Amino acid sequence: MSRVLVVGLGYVGLPLAVRAAEAGHSVIGVDTDVAKVASLNGGHSPVEDVSDIRLLGVLARGSFRSARARENRGARYVALDFDVGVVAVPTPLRDGEPDLRALEAATTLVGQHLLPGRLVVIESTTYPGTTERLMGAILEKESGLRVGTDFWLGYSPERIDPGNRVHTLVNTPKVISATTPEGLRAVRTFYDSIVDTTVSVSSPATAEFTKVFENVFSQVNIALVNELATVAHEIGVNIWEVIDAATTKPHGFLRHTPGPGVGGHCLPVDPAYLSWLVRTELGRGLRLSDTAQEINDAMPAYVAERAAGLLEPTGLAGARVLVLGVAYKKGTGDLRETPARPLVAALRAGGAAVDVSDPHVTDWESWIRSTGTGVIDGEEVVPGIDQYDLAIVCTDHDEFDYRKISRQARRVLDCRNRIAPGPRVCAL
Repeated sequence: MSRVLVVGLGYVGLPLAVRAAEAGHSVIGVDTDVAKVASLNGGHSPVEDVSDIRLLGVLARGSFRSARARENRGARYVALDFDVGVVAVPTPLRDGEPDLRALEAATTLVGQHLLPGRLVVIESTTYPGTTERLMGAILEKESGLRVGTDFWLGYSPERIDPGNRVHTLVNTPKVISATTPEGLRAVRTFYDSIVDTTVSVSSPATAEFTKVFENVFSQVNIALVNELATVAHEIGVNIWEVIDAATTKPHGFLRHTPGPGVGGHCLPVDPAYLSWLVRTELGRGLRLSDTAQEINDAMPAYVAERAAGLLEPTGLAGARVLVLGVAYKKGTGDLRETPARPLVAALRAGGAAVDVSDPHVTDWESWIRSTGTGVIDGEEVVPGIDQYDLAIVCTDHDEFDYRKISRQARRVLDCRNRIAPGPRVCAL
């Protein structure tokens, strides 16, 4: 088994690190968040896909530990010796363009500890060409070694779906690649030890393109059903009934559902990486993806508009609104790029007083500071829901009692099809 270094202990890196430790590897994970590192070493996981029990298990066996990523200034720390180094840090947008600063910093750290014969794998989502053109150059500069001769370099895109208990890190096929055939064998050996199935492709650029293609596919189809949902409402058709009927077709149709927008790190961000590459290198737009982004970005404002319509004649002005669920998807407390944030902003801009409730969110401090909303404990939702002019089901966590909500709320706008439409319940 190998000594594994995982840089970035978020929704991607932590499940990978813990799984590798469970498989018998000796794993050290590093992160810039001091509080997170302390929490992990104390046996408390901030990620739903890694339970405290699993984390405590690998800590007790001594197969996993975490440390703060420090400014290195060229010094090599013996504690970071590794056979396999995996980079799994966020790749956000800055002014609408790829922001690779965290990826570059993490790769620099790995390069400063890189020794001959080692393997480095990038998992962070990025545009095609990043691994070979940029990250390889950083590793060579920091280590003085050559890619493909002195060490191996690969790319394996993450396919984590936070909170998904069916399709997990272990049973979801893992796309793998490397810059050389020898490197690919090393990548395959590592991932075969922690997942059920690996799928090899010819180059890191192909693997990078695969990842953004998967995200653009979802982005476009979600935008399609979001736009059709607005049309269906205007002509008096229930889009959810349409989707259920269309789903009975056994070929040529893949079910997607509308909602108040898209969130998470993938769909609001990753397609923009490919769009940026097409603009800068090919001189044209990625038209369908760009249009899909516009449609999905407009959904929170559309939901606020629908809410105002349900509160006529006064609209949102002076209304009390309760938003149920603010995480970007059900079953998690993940607030990354959540559409609930612009939805709340639009409701407040219209003059509404907004409270929120989410049973999975635990750290409310930054949310309250940035949105100005009140937070209602889950146990208080049903007893107090009749005090609100409107409740909006934004994220359909199973913990909400939708039967009681539908009976006791004055008016409900259900963006997730959890409550049957009726006199007081309107579907998106």
